[in-house]
Amino acid sequence: MKHLNVELSTTQIIALGFFCAILIGTGLLCIPAAAADGQQISFVDALFTSTTSICVTGLTVKETASYWSPFGQAVILILIQLGGLGIVSFTTAVMMVIGRQITLKDRLLLEDSLNLNTLSGLVKFLRQILKGTFIVELIGMLGYSFIFVPQYGLGKGLWLSLFNAVSAFCNAGMDLLGGNSLADYLTNPWMNFVTMFLIIMGGIGFIVWMDIGGLLHKIHARKLPIRNSLHRLRLHTKLVLASTALLIFGGALLIFVMEYNNPDTIGKLTLPQKLLASLFEAVTTRTAGFYTFSQHALRPTTVAVCLFLMFIGGSSIGTAGGIKTTTASLLFLSARSTIRGDEHVIAFHRQIPHSIIKKALAVTIVSLFVLFLSTILLYSCEGGAMQDVAFETTSAIATVGLSRDYTPCLHLPGKLIIIILMYLGRIGPISMAIVFGNRRRKTLVSYPEEEITVG
Repeated sequence: MKHLNVELSTTQIIALGFFCAILIGTGLLCIPAAAADGQQISFVDALFTSTTSICVTGLTVKETASYWSPFGQAVILILIQLGGLGIVSFTTAVMMVIGRQITLKDRLLLEDSLNLNTLSGLVKFLRQILKGTFIVELIGMLGYSFIFVPQYGLGKGLWLSLFNAVSAFCNAGMDLLGGNSLADYLTNPWMNFVTMFLIIMGGIGFIVWMDIGGLLHKIHARKLPIRNSLHRLRLHTKLVLASTALLIFGGALLIFVMEYNNPDTIGKLTLPQKLLASLFEAVTTRTAGFYTFSQHALRPTTVAVCLFLMFIGGSSIGTAGGIKTTTASLLFLSARSTIRGDEHVIAFHRQIPHSIIKKALAVTIVSLFVLFLSTILLYSCEGGAMQDVAFETTSAIATVGLSRDYTPCLHLPGKLIIIILMYLGRIGPISMAIVFGNRRRKTLVSYPEEEITVG
């Protein structure tokens, strides 16, 4: 009998890796010791919690603080950290620690996992990612400890600080503070700024870290004058920083204006507190999942703004979800070049390859199609207000974790739809299409061109 020789692509291995990790997490959460009352949780709820943790989404059907035991919370924290770093990155890091040689196949996996275009310096890049991740999380833990330790005592305060720091940096949005997320700290500037710092650091992506870090090192070593420093940043970094700033401050301004007189959100706050709450909302909707006021109380116009921010999400090669800031930037730049009649897409005096524009378009179209289809399916299965359903599906596929009090009301079909969306959102809908396709398949036939009318 002949053995079947099935060779998986790197994209398929990564997708399978996330799936296996979800199943392992589900098995651990099904253990009675994982529940606070010692009772065995249902398989679907354990699967939902494992998926939302490793996909760093944050939607929950069971309250993390009260339902799960310390063992269950520790499992969730490990899954969040694993999902934030990426399965392949985490596995490669373990191989480095135990001294196993990183093979060419491992490097190819790592390249696909990090969505990079080169094998050069991958292991060094991974080391920098791990080092930077734990330093930033340690800073976040220290920042939170100034609030949690005086409030809860040393042991519990440090545990809450650690959990929140990892969850915020990984853009998971899960916490151990009860059912109100950070609502009790709505007007606390320290809590808000520590959380926003962690969310943004995780969301801008590791490439931006390395690029800015390298630039600062050269400036410090006086190898590069400050006046010429910004020109040395990569185009990717410039687009990420520009689009991130625009989305955060533009989104905060729109939220501030639309919610200014809403007594159920920021209407009763002072002007500085309104600005702080609006800024936090603009940051957290870009895949973080924490909240300082009820999302259900948002006005419909604000919900539309939040949907837009959630769909775009954070930046590539980071812990955030969404179609990514660079994808949205490329679509805007492509539209601008078409309107202006430019032959090429230009950004910061650099020409962007047509193949990258095509990929950005594919990511957006596939994501929109999945979002539209899943919204219709979820509404058909669960009902409710359409804006709540759309908010839920967008939050799931963009791995945000915010909800308009819709998640706890889900039945079995709705839970399964959200589980699939969270999984797709973490590995990417376009990657899932590649899993069932053949990315090496190329046509050798050339067909004659013919114009069609558009617009």
